[in-house]
Amino acid sequence: MLYNLLLIAHLFLTSTDSKPPKTYPVGQIKTRLGEVLFWLYDETPRHKASFLKLANAAYWDTLTFNRVIPNFVAQGGCPDTPAGFAGSPYLLEPEFVPTVRHIYGAVGTGRDDNPGKLSAGCQLYIVQNKKGLPRLDDNYTIFGQVFKGMDVIDAICNTKRDSTDTPLEPIKLDVNVLNLTASELKKLGYTGIKN
Repeated sequence: MLYNLLLIAHLFLTSTDSKPPKTYPVGQIKTRLGEVLFWLYDETPRHKASFLKLANAAYWDTLTFNRVIPNFVAQGGCPDTPAGFAGSPYLLEPEFVPTVRHIYGAVGTGRDDNPGKLSAGCQLYIVQNKKGLPRLDDNYTIFGQVFKGMDVIDAICNTKRDSTDTPLEPIKLDVNVLNLTASELKKLGYTGIKN
């Protein structure tokens, strides 16, 4: 009898001590053309934290992809105007990482021509050029990499647009953070987590 009680107590304690699986924050952009998922780099902590803060506050959910250029980028957030990014909630110090480059699917932060290369917290873009955009390396901060939905970005960049590269039919942003386990990420096509 005592043995059974000890066994039950042990099973109860070990079952309540087990930790839930580790999750990783992943960027999600939902549009009328589909869903995009991207990994967020730990190597650019200020930009990652900024993205998480604004996405969790639904900052982008009233905005659009306002600049789309085939073989270049799909860009969204605050307007890209001659006055610069005056509407940005804040500016961020650049975080250039030699191992993080402007390859196809890189997610970066826009900026105007300020001498400190400060990023506009409101702007994000995704590289759509399949050869990459090395001329942007060490000039604009990359904070993520698309692992699902580049077909959506291709469709966005190839939509009909006006002379300012604004889509004729607005492409609204619905930007979120998903907290996914390693196995969930693997099912979605992300293979960068080392066990």
